[in-house]
Amino acid sequence: MNAIIVDDERLARNELKRLLEDFPRINIVAEAANADEAIELIEEHQPDLLFLDIQMPGKNGFELLEVLEDRVPEVIFTTAYDEYALKAFEYNALDYLMKPIDSARLAEAILKVEEEFKKATQVQTNVANHNYLTENDQVFVKDGEKCWFVKLGTVRLFESMGNYVRLHFEDQKPMILKSLNSLEERLDPKNYFRANRKHIINLQWVEKIEPWFSGGLLVTLKNGEKTTQIEKIEISRRQAIKFKDLMSL
Repeated sequence: MNAIIVDDERLARNELKRLLEDFPRINIVAEAANADEAIELIEEHQPDLLFLDIQMPGKNGFELLEVLEDRVPEVIFTTAYDEYALKAFEYNALDYLMKPIDSARLAEAILKVEEEFKKATQVQTNVANHNYLTENDQVFVKDGEKCWFVKLGTVRLFESMGNYVRLHFEDQKPMILKSLNSLEERLDPKNYFRANRKHIINLQWVEKIEPWFSGGLLVTLKNGEKTTQIEKIEISRRQAIKFKDLMSL
């Protein structure tokens, strides 16, 4: 697994590299002292994993992830501040390590990385076998005490909520314990499209498409049978190019 360390402190980068020597599966391909350096290196190396500091000169770690849009690798935050933990998991971080980094906690984080890549391998196998969930499949959804048996074609929107995904169908919005990335790999790409970092839309529910800022698009979804709420989802600039290709003759 190729990784990049992003931290403005050289000593902190060196210490993390030393600790990672005990984990030969993690291959450090580059290191960056700030977000701008990191963006170029991520574009060049396409790493599987980022060890990412939060407080840095210029863009902070969260702003870096916003710039990456849909190219975000798995992320382990490394920081001296505990007040960002909740926000970190809103960005689907695998873990949040406090400095100075404890070797046992690092081992736990690496285990999470390995488990995530095992899941990804299984997903790739499913994709190779075209084992997608289609709009005709029905899935069981449980949120608290409520349960639904939902036909996927009725789900117009999947919304990332940290480590959960909120399903939008009819007037219901239950959450399931699953990442949006893992869910995306199971959904049939002919019917479901990753609009941005936080949303997957059901193409059958698209009502209107408008140009949006910075080359993006704004999609309006049809209302569910029991709701009058209008849902507008932004398609990021990078994904807008794919969307136009997908929807064109």
